[in-house]
Amino acid sequence: MSEKSTTSVSDRLSWKTIVAYGAPGVGVGYMYLLINLYIMKFSTDVLLIAPSVMGIIFGVSRIWDAVSDPLVGYVSDRSKFEIGRRRSWLLISIIPVSLAFVMVFSPLKSLEGTWLIAWMAVGVIGFYSAMTIFIVPHLSLGAELTPNYHERSRLYGLRHVAYTLGSIIALFSMYLLTVAEVESADAVRTRAFELSIIASIVTACLISYAVINLRERKDFQGRINESPFGAFKDVWSNVHARLVLVVTFVENIGSAAIALLTLYVAQYVVGRPELAVFIILAYMVPSTLSVPLWVPLSRRFGKIRLWMFSMMLTGISFGFMFAMPFMDLADRAPLIFTMAITAGLAAGCGGTIAPSIQSDIIDYDEYLTGERKEGSYFAAFNFAQKSAVGVMILITGFVLEFSGFIPNVEQTQQVQIAMVFLYGLLPLICYCIGTYIFSKFSLDEKAYSAMRKVVDSR
Repeated sequence: MSEKSTTSVSDRLSWKTIVAYGAPGVGVGYMYLLINLYIMKFSTDVLLIAPSVMGIIFGVSRIWDAVSDPLVGYVSDRSKFEIGRRRSWLLISIIPVSLAFVMVFSPLKSLEGTWLIAWMAVGVIGFYSAMTIFIVPHLSLGAELTPNYHERSRLYGLRHVAYTLGSIIALFSMYLLTVAEVESADAVRTRAFELSIIASIVTACLISYAVINLRERKDFQGRINESPFGAFKDVWSNVHARLVLVVTFVENIGSAAIALLTLYVAQYVVGRPELAVFIILAYMVPSTLSVPLWVPLSRRFGKIRLWMFSMMLTGISFGFMFAMPFMDLADRAPLIFTMAITAGLAAGCGGTIAPSIQSDIIDYDEYLTGERKEGSYFAAFNFAQKSAVGVMILITGFVLEFSGFIPNVEQTQQVQIAMVFLYGLLPLICYCIGTYIFSKFSLDEKAYSAMRKVVDSR
């Protein structure tokens, strides 16, 4: 089916709307990457907290997400504010997001032992909880801005670019922090605090910009099941949502440890810690630059086929990295750079197509129930992702500790193999399984167009 068959002038989004929607992603992407990539190393190598303890903290944060994600999603769906049910939550998120991000990078120097662990636990759990207040309503708002099958890919594509741009900026901050590690732990603490303050101010401004410039459909408000259990029962009863929830969980079981272990792999497997930022950059740049390629390709080959392709490309790319401990040291850096580039291309596709397909699934729920519960759906997708990440972070902390990991020394081959199993072989296995499961997905453009006509006729 051609693009013309599902596109109308009224569905077309202005660049002003797309930019306003994507803008907060720069700040949020910065914060997320710095937390996901650096907070474990900051905690183990600077604060000297055991990896298993940090693994437990991250695991608990994901258990709490089992409550906070569905709660925020459902309450967001039911909210009735003058400025809109989504933008009101974006506005509310500014203060807790900013405070939690600063807190996690500025533990008091007088704290040690149990009190230091408690500070980091409150900071990490608080940060992810605050991000839920922003991310679930923000994703939900994107699904409301247009019902067009391909415009959604365009909208979420720019959102992915914004998140990746923020992540790239975070890489330079991480480089400054790793340089500070050579000076002293106090130098790292000072620099981390300064960067967190700047990031919090910028992110607050970008979220405010989105709130001011975006608009919401008032006819969507109030169209939600009176019972939160009924709402999430509808999510699980939706055959397309149930399949994507399973795929999301499996996919993130494979990918969760990648961000966490990149700095460790660069330092202890590749033997070049100074290359960590550039390895991640080799992933981020193609992820951003390839977005304009994936949108037209999705029209030509279909969103379903393209997402399956991105899953397989991601799995194969990281799978090759399992070979590193068995290679000559000089050959490891070229391999990880090459595979980072191909994995980045796949990430650009997944970041553009996945939320677009999830939005189509939400419209299918409207077809079944007559309700609009974007918050409940994105909360469910978010929870599937976070629960998988929580499980793997918990496992990763214990794997590092029990394999014999000792910070800031040369690691044994046993430790290196443990790292690259989580970093390379496990992603390959999980992405292969996820691709097979997703091959059963049937809400393609033709089915969506037919369903959308029924909904619009109502």
